[in-house]
Amino acid sequence: MEMISYDKNERVKGATAVALGNFDGLHIGHQQLIKTMVHEGKKKELKTSVLLFTTHTKNVINKDKKPNMLTSNNQKIELLESIGVEMIYSMNFNEDIMRLSPKQFVEDILIDKLHVKLVVVGFNYRFGYKAKGDSNYLKELGKELGFEVIVVEPVYGEEEVISSTLIRKLLREGNIKKANDFLGRPYEMEGKVVAGNKRGKGLGFPTANLKLDEGYLIPRFGVYKTITMVNGKEYLSLTNVGENPTFNDYDISVESYILDFNQDIYGEKISIKFLQFHREEIKFNKKEELIDQMLKDVENIKNN
Repeated sequence: MEMISYDKNERVKGATAVALGNFDGLHIGHQQLIKTMVHEGKKKELKTSVLLFTTHTKNVINKDKKPNMLTSNNQKIELLESIGVEMIYSMNFNEDIMRLSPKQFVEDILIDKLHVKLVVVGFNYRFGYKAKGDSNYLKELGKELGFEVIVVEPVYGEEEVISSTLIRKLLREGNIKKANDFLGRPYEMEGKVVAGNKRGKGLGFPTANLKLDEGYLIPRFGVYKTITMVNGKEYLSLTNVGENPTFNDYDISVESYILDFNQDIYGEKISIKFLQFHREEIKFNKKEELIDQMLKDVENIKNN
């Protein structure tokens, strides 16, 4: 996949079709929008592209309220390539970009840098300073400046419009199955394995303690059936998200017990895919009770 950067003052060669949006989560609604861009763009023999902000717009607009991320930029790039996107035009969203008027944004970026001939957006797309531009104004600018605009209607799941906000709510509730259905894949966190307190090893259940790469949304505290990816291989695992109440820990941790696995992976990058919520965190009175519960948990995730 070709990577072009606004921050390096790079311009695209040739005409493009581009999908616009925050695309946090790249859920099935976003995927439908991007697939529309790819399909229509290829029909018109345009280079298919996505404008990707490397920082979330809300991080700049409201610095005190940073959103919890559903996907890392690396995950987004892999997903976009699998959909058929040929080029990503990346931008660091900052105050200078934020202050561009809707028309300046279109002229300076879409026309001058991306050479757009087709723009695909969602029904609720807003752009420009204070989000003054909408899809209707984008269509007007398209007629004036010589590009086509396609507005994609919302995608519904069980009578609800699928959105990143809805998926965050589901994850916080522990409704992993529904969240995954709306994402179109398992919710996934990436990070580096770091040394923990090594209690798991002493109990006979050594865990990989994950230092998260990004400010991911932390799902409901509890134990999950997961898949842990190590060096490109998938392993069934049991992952605890929470504060380890048995040992009175207060820092939030993400720890994965990987079944049938005995490699030393400290310092390595892994990812954890969440499949289903298994049980609440429990405060045990004795470590023997925790061991008994872990044995039951392992059997349950093997059989369900």
